[in-house]
Amino acid sequence: MTTILEKGNITIHTENIFPIIKKSLYTDHEIFLRELISNSVDAISKAKMASLAGEFSQELPEPEISITIDKEKKTLAISDNGIGMTVEEVKKYINQVAFSSAEDFITKYGKTANDLIGHFGLGFYSAFMVAKQVEIDTLSYRDGSTAVHWTCDGSPEFQLSDSSLTTPGTTITLTIMDEETEYLEEARIKGLIKKYSDFVPVAIKMNGETINRQKALWKESPQDLTDDDYLEFYRYLYPFQEDPLLWVHLSTDYPFLLNGILYFPKLKPDVDVTKGQIKLFCNQVFVSDHCEEIIPEFLMPLRGVIDSPDIPLNVSRSALTNHRTVRRIADFITKKIGDRLKSLYNDNKGEYIRCWEDVGTFVKYGALRDDKFKKQVEDLIIFRTTYEANQGEEKAKVEVQSGDDDAWSDVKTDESYPYTTLKEYLERNKAKHENRVFYTTNAQTQSTYIDLYKNQGIEVLYMDSFIDNNYFIPFLEREYTDVKFSRVDSELDSNLVEEDKAGEIVNPQTNKTRADEIKEIFEKAINKPKVNIKTQSLKAEKQEETPPAMVLLPEAMRRFQEMTAMMQQREMQFPDEHMLVINISHPLIENIYQLSKSSIIQAGGESSNQEMVNLMCQYVYDLALMAQRAFDAQGMTDFVVRSNQVLTKLTKR
Repeated sequence: MTTILEKGNITIHTENIFPIIKKSLYTDHEIFLRELISNSVDAISKAKMASLAGEFSQELPEPEISITIDKEKKTLAISDNGIGMTVEEVKKYINQVAFSSAEDFITKYGKTANDLIGHFGLGFYSAFMVAKQVEIDTLSYRDGSTAVHWTCDGSPEFQLSDSSLTTPGTTITLTIMDEETEYLEEARIKGLIKKYSDFVPVAIKMNGETINRQKALWKESPQDLTDDDYLEFYRYLYPFQEDPLLWVHLSTDYPFLLNGILYFPKLKPDVDVTKGQIKLFCNQVFVSDHCEEIIPEFLMPLRGVIDSPDIPLNVSRSALTNHRTVRRIADFITKKIGDRLKSLYNDNKGEYIRCWEDVGTFVKYGALRDDKFKKQVEDLIIFRTTYEANQGEEKAKVEVQSGDDDAWSDVKTDESYPYTTLKEYLERNKAKHENRVFYTTNAQTQSTYIDLYKNQGIEVLYMDSFIDNNYFIPFLEREYTDVKFSRVDSELDSNLVEEDKAGEIVNPQTNKTRADEIKEIFEKAINKPKVNIKTQSLKAEKQEETPPAMVLLPEAMRRFQEMTAMMQQREMQFPDEHMLVINISHPLIENIYQLSKSSIIQAGGESSNQEMVNLMCQYVYDLALMAQRAFDAQGMTDFVVRSNQVLTKLTKR
């Protein structure tokens, strides 16, 4: 027969506290299991400390938490072999401390609880979100203790009685509400254990099977871990993903406590870089996978784990951003990322280059957003270049060194693309073009222009990522105020052209040079007043290998149009106003010029070859445009028609 030790009411200061807990506090009721398991972990930890302090004589068993489901009775039980409670402790910790904490929490956050990071704070009383009755059976390790049974049906009334429990520890039994029966499904409970309590340092068992992983790699010393340990942990956290490029192990206990491991993933085109994938833990208990308010924005694409009990969880997300400790944690993480990149750059530049395609986005964006980070990495920002070291010069080798801290000793690195820093580029090209940077944003569409520069020994940098074109080049111009940045298709540097050898007057009647006459031929044939036609002679050993004409877009005009298009969220329209440079040294241009002179002028004022000349000029212009942009549907149709006309006329001759 059960002996009733005490009946009573829990003192309530907040009206309707239980209905608030049950119905309106959190939308995610599932966190009750995390709270109860965390309490069990604490109880086991207290038993260990009490035993070490010699507070009781019994030998502690292997720590364990057991979950039991009884579908017929609609109960879910969480048992632990922790320190347990006496009758007085139940009254104190359940009826007073735990309830007061829950009551204070609801008074303060009741209306905004869902905005709190991690939904911490309700503790034991979170069980009433899913249970219509909660029972506690507990037996303290302390000598002479008797087992106690506590029960509450979700009202302020509670009852204390004897319990049949015979081994020290605590069992909390929840009678699940009819609308919450999902928590009687084994798969659902296992999923919640894996989600929230996978790394708590105590085995959690169901039907004799250990569900959780227990070992939190981020709590281990880096000296005790191998590269395989880090890689295996990443694959566990992010299955079916490519292996990370590199990682950073975080550990500090002053001025705050923080541990973690952050990974640099390979970036895919469809990755949303504004959405965080770092998992936040508190004492090895999962809190959230949204760390936007804690991690600096530019590090959002990183993956991994951050664990800190010093991050305030019972504040709104908006308040976290301005919290002093959170800001210091963000600064600490940023510095550690910068240190890791710097050490890789200095110790294994080949590996750094191999990772740059993905890491570069982080680094550049970070330099834009964070001045301290910029100072850390400003000498680590590299660009692919057309530069090739001459014989006798030391060519930058891409080596992958093997060492204890290198997970990539067997990686083969592509040496076909050398890289350089901006400072190295400027120093190397002082004599040819001081304080000038020539760059390309698209190696394919701008290949004609790149080849022109390469053939004259002028180095071109590849600034071909989205962040380069829209943000980073203007940023560099602010940093290097004396340096002019010019895209290869914006203008022709003086090193690329030579004075017209055929610039002498060729028509005594009009005093026009050959270049003047070629310009007139093209202006008449193209008949587009907004196109500025300019004649120049391009330097080349073989003129056949240079383009007969090139379309140039002045740097300032092009950037303004690109910025306008980006702000309007549309593609940039090719401007009607642009420059067409005719290479008067090219054999094709010379042939067109001679063709225009070769026939007798007819009564209408045009030579018999004028139609062919016009077609050829338009065709040259089409080819120059194609090197600059893709035709739209109408433009391609017109080009095909003109191509057929040119070929037809050529085959008649």
